[in-house]
Parts: sequence; C-alpha cells; structure tokens
Amino acid sequence: MQTVSREEVNAGLLYIGEAEKAWDLKVRTRRFALDCIALVADLPKSKTGHVIGHQLLRSSTSVGANYRAASLAQSKAAFRAKLSIVLEEADECAYWLDLIIEAALLDRERVIDIYLEAQELTKIFAAARKKTEQR
Repeated sequence: MQTVSREEVNAGLLYIGEAEKAWDLKVRTRRFALDCIALVADLPKSKTGHVIGHQLLRSSTSVGANYRAASLAQSKAAFRAKLSIVLEEADECAYWLDLIIEAALLDRERVIDIYLEAQELTKIFAAARKKTEQR
C-alpha cells in the first residue's frame, strides 16, 4: 500500500496517480488557481497591479470552485449553468493574463504558461458545455 503524506491529503490529491492528475479537472483547476495566486504576488505594488491582481485572483479561484460545484449539481440544468460560469471565469482569466502581458506588468515568460493554461481550460469547458447542450 502506498503511503500518503499529510500534504497530499490536505491538497486533495489522495488516490490520484501522476497520470490522472493531468486529466483530473478538479486538480488541474486547483493548480491553475494556485499558479495565479503566486503570479499575483509578483505583480507590481501599484494601483494597476492591485486592481488587475484582484480581478485575476477572483476569477482564477472561481474556475475551480464552480467546477467543483458543477460536479455536485443535482440536475442537468444546474450542471450546465455552473459549467457556463466556469467557462466565463476561465475566459476572464485569459483576459487579465493577456493584460498583464500587454501592459508589461510582468515579464512575458513569467506569465505565458499560465496564460496558455487559461486558454486551454477555456477550450475544455467550452467543448464540455457544447456537449451538454447537445444532450
């Protein structure tokens, strides 16, 4: 039997193997939020950095929270509604990250991987929403 550290349990990664982590959207959206939190900590301590950072924190943490809520939805309609929120928030993250790059608030290399992840999550949730609408 594999031993599990307290950190893994606290991180919600219990029983998720390495291969599964990349595909588990609960884990992936949580990692995305944590990456955005770290990025916001590096933003300039200016009014612009504060405003954009606040918006990015709000939207990035909402992606995972609403995805978790969608996975517990009690009806197909509730699932679709939550999934729509997840999609909107993921796309909003891409917008704020794009602004950070374009305004040169941080080095492009510091932001680009997180930006690409926001775009990929947006595509995943757009496809998932479309699929649920076809059912």
